[in-house]
Amino acid sequence: MENGEIPENAPEHCPGPQSETAGKSDACQGCPNQEICATAPKGPDPDLVAIVERMATVKHKILVLSGKGGVGKSTFSAQLAFALAAMDFQVGLLDIDICGPSIPKMLGLKGQEIHQSNIGWSPVYVESNLGVMSIGFMLPNPDEAVIWRGPRKNGLIKQFLKEVYWGELDFLVVDAPPGTSDEHISIVQFLQETGIDGAVIVTTPQQVSLIDVRKEVSFCKKVGVEVLGVVENMSGLSQPLSEFKFTRMTETGEQKDMTEWAMSYMRENAPEMLNLIACSEVFDTSGGGAAKMCNDMGVPFLGKVPLDPQLCKAAEEGRSCFSDDKCQASAPALKMIIEKMLAQKNISTENGA
Repeated sequence: MENGEIPENAPEHCPGPQSETAGKSDACQGCPNQEICATAPKGPDPDLVAIVERMATVKHKILVLSGKGGVGKSTFSAQLAFALAAMDFQVGLLDIDICGPSIPKMLGLKGQEIHQSNIGWSPVYVESNLGVMSIGFMLPNPDEAVIWRGPRKNGLIKQFLKEVYWGELDFLVVDAPPGTSDEHISIVQFLQETGIDGAVIVTTPQQVSLIDVRKEVSFCKKVGVEVLGVVENMSGLSQPLSEFKFTRMTETGEQKDMTEWAMSYMRENAPEMLNLIACSEVFDTSGGGAAKMCNDMGVPFLGKVPLDPQLCKAAEEGRSCFSDDKCQASAPALKMIIEKMLAQKNISTENGA
């Protein structure tokens, strides 16, 4: 337990050796370190001083959160980082989703490794102004499960914050796991003294997702993190009509591919239709979606991003959706959301922060 670090054999909700409740809280019952923690001298965590020094060169810190998994939070984090870098900002993307690190794949960095120098761990760079750090770079086998209790996860997050040398950054985007667990408490606790600009919360439109997002908003309010806004992702399927497949149900219940016939018919009889984007609701939005929830809870609504197969493909290929014209439905929506978020913090998009 050097420097107040949480031991690996501690229970999941260990308050930490430096806490006033160390060795005394309910979570300490049965822990082999209980007596040591209860009698050890308390004091400020020296690692927090090291974190403050590391973060002194980072202007803005943004957390990306979600109440539920599978809503596209990491996709948003990746595209936010790509967009900020394209605006000539110096950007770092920190992946603290310890058990499900998808950021290396979404940034096209799968298989890369971390390098260490006398000034700390070096991020893996996509471009000269976009660096990434993730546990995904540290796993010898990408299929290997990370089966860690809370204290060990928190220890790695602390290590990322105090050991990674980012240099001068305009933005540090932190991609957190879904929910409101130990990782969220830790990242807020570790960064609180350095100043957190706020959190962007990603959701899908249906109530089953929004129920958990309300808890995420409540968490931010309790720990004093400003909610920069909520993004409604997968807000209806939007796709150029020319990219659809068309089928017809046969009498036996099978689907017969009619795509070639349909495209040929439109080219001959209504060619202007091929320039249209077709939209369809995928999730139930009868409850008003994220916009109504934001109004009810008094937090900003940043906008909607449609479910765009081309955006999904960009994430799979580890590239920016802004680098070409393929993401016709999603890229403009993401751009507007990011610009709105920056405007709220009075950050100019011209020539960096």
